[in-house]
Amino acid sequence: MTFKNTREFAQQLDSNDEIKNYRDKFIFPQHNGKNVIYFTGNSLGLQPKSAKKYVDDVMNDWANLAVEGHFYAEKPWWDYHERFANPLSKIVGAKPSEITVMNTLTVNLHLLMVSFYRPTAKRYKIICEEKAFPSDQYMFQTQVNFHGYKAENTIVEIKRREGEHNIRLEDIIAKINEVGDELALVLIGGVNYYTGQVFDMKAITEAGHKAGAMVGFDLAHAAGNIELQLHDWDIDFAAWCSYKYMNSGPGNASGCFIHEKHHTNKELARFGGWWAQNKEHRFKMEAGFDPIIGADGWQVSNLPILSLAPYLASIEIFAEVGMEKLIKKRNQLTAYLEFILHEIDNEIDGTEFEIITPNKQEERGCQLSVFLHGQGRSLFEYLMKNGVITDWREPNVIRLAPAPFYCNYEDMYEFGQILKKGLLN
Repeated sequence: MTFKNTREFAQQLDSNDEIKNYRDKFIFPQHNGKNVIYFTGNSLGLQPKSAKKYVDDVMNDWANLAVEGHFYAEKPWWDYHERFANPLSKIVGAKPSEITVMNTLTVNLHLLMVSFYRPTAKRYKIICEEKAFPSDQYMFQTQVNFHGYKAENTIVEIKRREGEHNIRLEDIIAKINEVGDELALVLIGGVNYYTGQVFDMKAITEAGHKAGAMVGFDLAHAAGNIELQLHDWDIDFAAWCSYKYMNSGPGNASGCFIHEKHHTNKELARFGGWWAQNKEHRFKMEAGFDPIIGADGWQVSNLPILSLAPYLASIEIFAEVGMEKLIKKRNQLTAYLEFILHEIDNEIDGTEFEIITPNKQEERGCQLSVFLHGQGRSLFEYLMKNGVITDWREPNVIRLAPAPFYCNYEDMYEFGQILKKGLLN
């Protein structure tokens, strides 16, 4: 398709958008009486209009039923989390039995590492990507310290080549092969939070397994954004937050994937709790841990129902639309944003935008990270003051994530006009 930098063209794209009506299912912050242009769905998704009702339903059940809400609410609390297994399995490419929802992201990664990071005298190293999200870095450091190792001798970062913004797949594979028999775990972000690069998880998993290591992924910026086939890719485990592309609310519950090949392995260490206990015996309060067969067998505590309620509201919208339609719009919407950025860059002398996100469609989701040569934080502040909610990352990067549920093509055009004024200001 040949794009045009006109409002009429953007409006025509919107009129042909098969999921355009879903924009109306979300609440936008307002700027001068108009919806903001919202580019931070990669940090916190907009609130679904249905979320409040789902929370109110729980509050009303609590008021009217009190403790009996566990069993007699319209959506009983004791199995509330089970409603996520089927729709989430479709979002991440898994079997329902491989999915659970619990805790928050870094807590879950720590708990999963109890099972999947089992260092030995020979095999103890962890491979991750350079500039992983800070929480992951701190998790690695504290995990290896807990096991009696020093981070500088245990954590192996895959570096970007000098002058390049993204990590080459061949360098990841080469590093896995180099560490070889010393490698215990590969744990990488499926989408790098800073550049928006999507890693080839299938190839990385194959290489990690060939080296004899476990392989997991932090899918914080991947779940609800890109196509995932966690089961078929034979990934051992993964976890993701729900408040970015899946619009569940600030700091909300995390999803987990544990491949079914591990479900019946009773030798696999884990930290237990009563909500992982065999459901048939859970309320008998018997001694002896007998975990559920499946991902639910990794749960610890009973679930925070008030947190799960808005997540369920959003997940049911995903179930209506499906990832195929979301990804189709995401690809075109992101391409149009890329076109607009290049158009503005060409129109104004003395500016240069370097999009550091890969330009290959299979290597990116809906995030474009833009390095501003010759510009500073003042441009970001101008955008924010003029109704464009975006994200700043040091040293000089603006992250733009046009989430397909609620961003539209006219937003992209209007952003270009505001950006142009900011550059000329």
